[in-house]
Amino acid sequence: MPHIAYLGPPGTFTEQATRTLTEGFDAELLPYESVPQALAALRAGDVLAAGVPVENSVEGSVPATLDALAGGDPLIAVSEATVTVQFDVLVRAGTTADQVRTVASHPHAIAQVRGWLAANLPGADVRMASSTAAAVEQVAAGELDAAVASPLAIELFDGLQRLARGVADNTDAVTRFLLLRRPGPLPEPTGADRTSVAAVIAHEPGTLTEMLLELSLRGINLSRIESRPIKDRIGEYRFFLDLDGHVADARVGDALSGLHRRCSEVRFLGSYPKADHSPASVPTPVSEQAFQASARWLARLREGGTA
Repeated sequence: MPHIAYLGPPGTFTEQATRTLTEGFDAELLPYESVPQALAALRAGDVLAAGVPVENSVEGSVPATLDALAGGDPLIAVSEATVTVQFDVLVRAGTTADQVRTVASHPHAIAQVRGWLAANLPGADVRMASSTAAAVEQVAAGELDAAVASPLAIELFDGLQRLARGVADNTDAVTRFLLLRRPGPLPEPTGADRTSVAAVIAHEPGTLTEMLLELSLRGINLSRIESRPIKDRIGEYRFFLDLDGHVADARVGDALSGLHRRCSEVRFLGSYPKADHSPASVPTPVSEQAFQASARWLARLREGGTA
């Protein structure tokens, strides 16, 4: 049976999202200890696809995912999912709130429940763990009193109970996940798509503005832009961009061609349906119909015709 990699261990939000992204796949989920390890397995052909976190509405983008996508053989995103981030606080059976002296979780999880911890477990020593599931394992082993974890985590160990459920300082917080595959046929355009690219621009004045103009002139909404340092070049950065639209759309394809002309490097990271299915807002002058009409007009001129 083929395998789907995901950022493990089991019982995390990434497993929950990867289950959603691969629903209907005849494949078994396989956890990896880090995003680079999961993507290395995908690049090597050991797994069919990989589910990884890419962005959190509270903590921002996931650097490990961005950096792993920027290097190595190209990979492309074929779908995305968002998961509402609300946590359970797990303890050993019989443990009450006043008995909790230590509580642990992944740093991103702790950052999203600091207010709740201060109000409900004010005397607890807050510790960091490599993952939410790893914190649960420590609780089950008697090494900690409580863990902040995903709702799936309680399924992993016997003898645990929920001290609290649905915990989050920001109840609207979500994390976005991508399903990645090796390059191949792209998902068909749906009218509610996202295109992701990574671009390196020349180290010269005005080049970032010129890159953004390639999108603005074609009426393309830029839903995310973030820079990450290029590891072996001090002072130089790679920009990660999410655009509304599909590479098969004339305006998006035209914009990517413009980026390719202006940037020293452009890596295509995929065109895929948005998780929220929100259609792109396209101004009439840059609609698909307008691009097709102008292409026909130009073809007539090149053939010796008239306007």
